[in-house]
Amino acid sequence: MEIEGLIKKYALKNAFDFGKANEKAVAGRVLGESAEARKDIAATMKLVAGIVKEINALGKKEIEKELKKYGIETSTPNSKPETRNHSIVLPDAKMNEVVTRFPPEPNGHLHIGHAKALFLNYEAANAYSGKLLIRFDDTNPEKESQEYVESIAQDIKWLGIEHSAPTFTSDSIEKIYAYGEKLIRSGNAYACTCPQEVMKENRMKKMGCACRERDAAGNLALFTEMKTTLAAGKAVIRFRGDMASENTVMRDPTLFRIIDVPHYRQGRKYRAWPNYDFVAPVMDALEGVTHAMRSKEYELRDELYACMQEALGLRNVKIVGFSRLGIEGVPVSKREIKKLIDDKKVDGWDDPRLVTIAALKRRGIRPEAIMEFVLSFGLSKVESTPKLEKLLALNKKIIDPVARRYFFARGKKVLKVNGAKPEAVSLKAHPSGNLGMRKLEATGEYYIDENDFEALKIGDAARLKDFCAVRVVGKKKDILETEKVEEIDNETQISKPETRIIQWVPKESAVKCEVMVAS
Repeated sequence: MEIEGLIKKYALKNAFDFGKANEKAVAGRVLGESAEARKDIAATMKLVAGIVKEINALGKKEIEKELKKYGIETSTPNSKPETRNHSIVLPDAKMNEVVTRFPPEPNGHLHIGHAKALFLNYEAANAYSGKLLIRFDDTNPEKESQEYVESIAQDIKWLGIEHSAPTFTSDSIEKIYAYGEKLIRSGNAYACTCPQEVMKENRMKKMGCACRERDAAGNLALFTEMKTTLAAGKAVIRFRGDMASENTVMRDPTLFRIIDVPHYRQGRKYRAWPNYDFVAPVMDALEGVTHAMRSKEYELRDELYACMQEALGLRNVKIVGFSRLGIEGVPVSKREIKKLIDDKKVDGWDDPRLVTIAALKRRGIRPEAIMEFVLSFGLSKVESTPKLEKLLALNKKIIDPVARRYFFARGKKVLKVNGAKPEAVSLKAHPSGNLGMRKLEATGEYYIDENDFEALKIGDAARLKDFCAVRVVGKKKDILETEKVEEIDNETQISKPETRIIQWVPKESAVKCEVMVAS
């Protein structure tokens, strides 16, 4: 099947399954199946974009009609006409009404765990012809910066995620204050002036403090002081939960605290800042989110999330959980990565040994491979710690047909061909021959890999890859003396399978490079 036909087939199927076709999903299927499509990924992606646009303009009946031309059934005897086969199934979801969100905190760079959350939210929205919101939950001025906002935005764009203009929680602080005051007036929140260590002990012992008895007027007055003059650490606003609850999250958690430092976006306009437990349920409801998809680590906070929305009279948002993604032997969390950077054990957030999006991009991992990798785990809550090799294998499948080949020699070991005359050698840029030729100036002296150097002994035969056959006639500390021999020579065993084939780099035109290896 021609590339255009293959693209159309998968675009139609994707549109039928999910309401509209998704460029990345279609491209992933096509590139994975067609070597021809992988020869020029940029051209293929452009073709995919055009065909997806055409398919998305078709009605449901037209899509079904076109699918039948490819032998794809669009219904079964027992199916209902309105039923769709979603790859991601959400509870109580309706077509064209689903709204998901990805709410990064701009206190670090995105990593592969974030990519899983991002793609799951994106694909879920697409599955129901809904939309994905990007919201920066920027309510901790001590750790957040514009640098991280820009980095996250660039990563999201590079991953191919389409979304409306992002919002910033810090732009809605006045609204959040109003909901905080509403919670206090209703008796569902109070100002606590207990030292942190005292409250920590009370929570452990399931005991309430005297601050719980303060009336609403007193609590509102303290909240006003928190927003104006009270020093950091002198008071917090707590949710009036259940101090006897077995769920420790429900034991009067903090909702607002004083952080009296400049905010990267708001300056010194605010000093009482809401935390995640207040921001998430309030902003999700206000922004029209229907399904809050988040990792299993927040599971204990689900009860608080629902209680907050009920206490504030906000629309209930469905919570959908999934397992966190770890990578065997590789740090994933921002905290771990930041420590490695601070300890100078890695070179920065884009160090290729890491699994930040910036690092994966620098390493040559394609967005399509990342998408296929993270979506392969679906919405399962079963914890998984796959090896990085799985992602690398997916990436290789995409780039192998289009990656030009070059020779590499580790160390500074030299192979000298006695009596050789300078000549230009044409080599295939790719084993398939589809990427043209590259030329090397063969001058008679070449760098070879130190492993090849150590293995070759006087009298041994070897083949310089795609060039010529040689026999070792002398060996010094760093130089192998060789002479050219015929391609088929029983004495030198050039034609035998065990003959060593080695990569070679002309000494005069060699480019020094550094290879970083994970340890």
